[in-house]
Amino acid sequence: MNRIAQIKETDTRVMRADRQASATSSLLSLIEWLSGDECHALDEPDLIAALGRRLRALGLPIDRLTLHLMTLHPELIGRTLAWAPGDPIEIHDRDHGARQIFANSPLRKVMDSREPLIVGPGEGMHGRWQDIDIFAGRGLVQLMIAPLCNADGPVSAAAFGTRRPGGFSLADIQALERILPALRNTCELRVMRQVELSLLDTYIGPLTAQRILAGRIRQGEIESIEAALLLCDLRGFTEISNRLPSSSVLELLNAYFDKVIPPITREGGEVLKFMGDAVLAFFPGYDAARSSASALVAARDILREINQFRFGEVALNVGIALHHGEVSYGNIGSGRRLDFTLIGRDVNFVSRIQTACGDLRVPLLMSGRFRKEARADAVSAGWHALKGFPKKVELFCLPEP
Repeated sequence: MNRIAQIKETDTRVMRADRQASATSSLLSLIEWLSGDECHALDEPDLIAALGRRLRALGLPIDRLTLHLMTLHPELIGRTLAWAPGDPIEIHDRDHGARQIFANSPLRKVMDSREPLIVGPGEGMHGRWQDIDIFAGRGLVQLMIAPLCNADGPVSAAAFGTRRPGGFSLADIQALERILPALRNTCELRVMRQVELSLLDTYIGPLTAQRILAGRIRQGEIESIEAALLLCDLRGFTEISNRLPSSSVLELLNAYFDKVIPPITREGGEVLKFMGDAVLAFFPGYDAARSSASALVAARDILREINQFRFGEVALNVGIALHHGEVSYGNIGSGRRLDFTLIGRDVNFVSRIQTACGDLRVPLLMSGRFRKEARADAVSAGWHALKGFPKKVELFCLPEP
């Protein structure tokens, strides 16, 4: 080999080494970004958009990037986020029925086996994926799907799709494999945070969840708040439950709560307790008129829903009590077993009003203070003695339609 050829070969090796070093440096920068504060500050749509752009900037032929973040939620199985160059981010919240969409797909196989998979466009042994909404009509020729395994809990997944003829090169696949541990960690933080929030929200309500996450969890941490109170009780439940099998009773209760809870949450209220067939909710706020008006709207909506509802041959009736007052809100209990609750004279008062609903056979009663704050169109139901309260009080009901 002559001297000129040797020099050319050396230059080629140097250039190849420089390109490899540059690619390695860029890949390490992406991994550091995934692990850094800037990335962790992004929400899910911004995360997938930034990741997609950075992968393309590395020269990887990514034409579709999707994250399938599984969660623990009573209504949702997870969330799918999808990115493509120049397209808006797609977000699909998947309910539990969506299991059927992915049942025979390579996505499901990856999540179940916890092993990565590379699939082409054919039917193949791993099931069809081109008809899934986020991949359909995009001309993808290959998917690389990788599990994102959390320390515990459901397994998520990331899918990288390309339209390049021949699919991903070995170097492409190796680069994607390098970023997966960092991507798994950043996704796990988001998944666990979402699980934490959704479970707290589901079992104790959003306001109480915020207090817990803020660290206000010690026994005896109580604060006084002004709130509108709503107590809804199902009439004749004992007699109904004695007639129905236990499975039907649970079905009835769930159907009943499906009519009661949405109007409360829609108006900004928070369900604090399920007490058998009764629901205690509060509507907090510095504006007494607004919180009381919201509680009244919720109560009217509940009555309308219940009046239109039948469980087989069973017609349901409820009694709703409304009051506005000051309550103590916080932790009570012992040791490691604590409960967030409302206590105080006004909580007792709304309970006694609710009892009066049954005695007077009216679907809704409110206190005088609530009527004033809500500016309710209500008529007097007379003066009544309430157990535990020394003086008779005037209660108000909705006028006859």
